[in-house]
Amino acid sequence: MNKDQSGDSLYTKAAHDPYDTRHHGAINVPVYQNSLFAFETHEQFDLAMQNVLGHHVYSRGNNPTVRNLEEKLAEMEGGEDAKCFASGMAAITAAVLSVVQQGDHIVCVNHAYGPTREFLGSYLVKFGIETTFVDGTELNNWEEAIKPNTKLMYLESPTTMTFELQDLRACAKLAASKGIKTIIDNTWATPCHLLPIALGINLVVHSITKYISGNSDCLGGVVIGSMELMTRLSNSEYMLFGGIMTPQTAAQVMRGLRTLPLRMERHQRSGMLVAEHISKQPYAVKVHHPGLPTHPQHELALQQLKGFSSLFSFESLEPLEKLKAWATKLQYFKIGVSWGGFESLVNVNVVRSGDTERHIVRLYVGLEDPQDLIRDINDAAAATLL
Repeated sequence: MNKDQSGDSLYTKAAHDPYDTRHHGAINVPVYQNSLFAFETHEQFDLAMQNVLGHHVYSRGNNPTVRNLEEKLAEMEGGEDAKCFASGMAAITAAVLSVVQQGDHIVCVNHAYGPTREFLGSYLVKFGIETTFVDGTELNNWEEAIKPNTKLMYLESPTTMTFELQDLRACAKLAASKGIKTIIDNTWATPCHLLPIALGINLVVHSITKYISGNSDCLGGVVIGSMELMTRLSNSEYMLFGGIMTPQTAAQVMRGLRTLPLRMERHQRSGMLVAEHISKQPYAVKVHHPGLPTHPQHELALQQLKGFSSLFSFESLEPLEKLKAWATKLQYFKIGVSWGGFESLVNVNVVRSGDTERHIVRLYVGLEDPQDLIRDINDAAAATLL
């Protein structure tokens, strides 16, 4: 795995913490289950209140356990600062609202995460904020959608369900030339496979619920960026909305973060094996995985990504009920939403565009042996599809 300018690999960043005497040599940062922190003198208290986020005063603003995770995530993503939230959507909405206001315009990639689309396309309308959704695969689509009041380009690369890429360096350059901020959801790739800030993106968001946690046992989100943008967000959306991460959750997430680089190596290998197998099956007419040479943006993927995730989809002409029967027959793939944990998942989706209906099956490859998963896929298909 590549090293950054500091010389430390991502493995080291994930596993190593500098010694901190506040924790009495504890190998793991303790769970600071405190709502507040007291001071010996009022002078100390007054100084702390002048910079609540820089001192431990009240856990809604700054908790030592949560702060440790934030610093670790900022370091791994190549940002100057980070703030953790109670969910991925809490992070996304705070990030968006930190850079737009009434009367502004947003350009967002098509096929972004469903709740993100709803927030941008429906919810923000009542505050006078308009969003245009575009096919993000071509730069000119972004350029044509920009208006004089455009303040944000929202990216997700690859996109949800269809796994299309955007040229992040080109998008960032276009946005910067017009004074527009950029935000990307980097949940799929993780810092292991993509560092958007190094490509010029302003803010990076993650659903910590997914790969970063890796155990399907907690919810969380994070926003990462420059000190200037993060200070603005921290003082406003973070402090005022109250969608904070608890210290208990931060400790759980840190446990998963230690093994993120190792897990992503396994996810990449297993995901590619399963995707390659699916691509050869008669019931799969198209496989959406940027790591496959058949993906229309495979060359961009090789240039932009350091590796690949294990979430992908395939399209099928099989009847919907047959596909659902196949998914139900699977033994190692559980039927469910979300992804990023140890367990493999499947769900069958209907995507409608006008009079056209597409059946798309989303597969998430977990940490099971990929040969067992492939055998499971074949057995279920023999019983239901073939």
